[in-house]
Amino acid sequence: MENTQKNSLLSRFTNMDRENRNVVISYSMIVVLIVFCSIFITPNFASPTFLTQQLRIASFLGIIAAGQMAVILTGNIDLSIPWTLNLSAVVATSIMAGQDGNLPSGIGVALGVGLFVGLVNGIGVAYLRVPAMVLTLGVNAVLKGITVVYTGSAPQFQQTPEFLSKAATEVLFGFLPIAVIIWGLVSVIQYLVLSRSGVGRKTYAVGNNEVVAYLSGIRTPRVLIMVFILSGVLNALAGLLLAGNAGRSFNEMGDPYMLPAIAAVVVGGTSILGGSGKYVGTIAGVIIVRLLDGALNIVQVPPAAKDITFGLVILVMLFLYGRGEKVRE
Repeated sequence: MENTQKNSLLSRFTNMDRENRNVVISYSMIVVLIVFCSIFITPNFASPTFLTQQLRIASFLGIIAAGQMAVILTGNIDLSIPWTLNLSAVVATSIMAGQDGNLPSGIGVALGVGLFVGLVNGIGVAYLRVPAMVLTLGVNAVLKGITVVYTGSAPQFQQTPEFLSKAATEVLFGFLPIAVIIWGLVSVIQYLVLSRSGVGRKTYAVGNNEVVAYLSGIRTPRVLIMVFILSGVLNALAGLLLAGNAGRSFNEMGDPYMLPAIAAVVVGGTSILGGSGKYVGTIAGVIIVRLLDGALNIVQVPPAAKDITFGLVILVMLFLYGRGEKVRE
């Protein structure tokens, strides 16, 4: 009986399409990681308190990864994450000046910065045909310079309003962080757009073959601009929450999130070539990356070693997924 059940489960797994297999593998990795770390690092790794805290911190990365996934689905990449996030947070906190009454204007300007950066990236890729990796890396450098000029040589950063700090740090009922609720809302919208709308189908089509998509009547430049704008806005939103989490904004606050965001998308089963991947897999990828980072923090691994670890994770998953077919099965 047991052998029959095992064979049935194995048969179901092997008969899945590639995208669903990648999702199953991703969620299986979460279980393996929790069990492994609980046994070999600390028993508290599986405690509800620790996992709730990790999920709260993961929500910041999750919002960033949602935008990055949309860009990667088109076969591009956004490397302007760190300083889009940083500039948005710095400008917002300077406008809000720690006052809840200034919150709407601060949030509006921050999201506007993200939208503008995404628009520049999108136009550069869609119309000027500049490779996304080169363009967004250059934009990231420009944004860094603008942020340093804006903050001055001896920056004094404003504290965040109490409402924003609570949104980033408060846990409702002892188990539900507000930041996770915000990530959940972003995730629901992202899932519905990618899997249930014409915009989602066009995004996958552009990633599969941009020329064919254009010849079939899809306005590919609009799709490219849209995904880069989405990435920019979500980067800005994450910047606001990260500022709220720290109680203030500060330079280089976005640097630790570029590699993990890409790793989360790739670990979740999205093809780096574009055209294939499911958002539920990206959610799993975010949790895996956060748990891995938490484990490395516990064993006090230095930042350089963390970068090496995330780089290796990306390379390993590229070897597993990257050579797969782009067309969705």
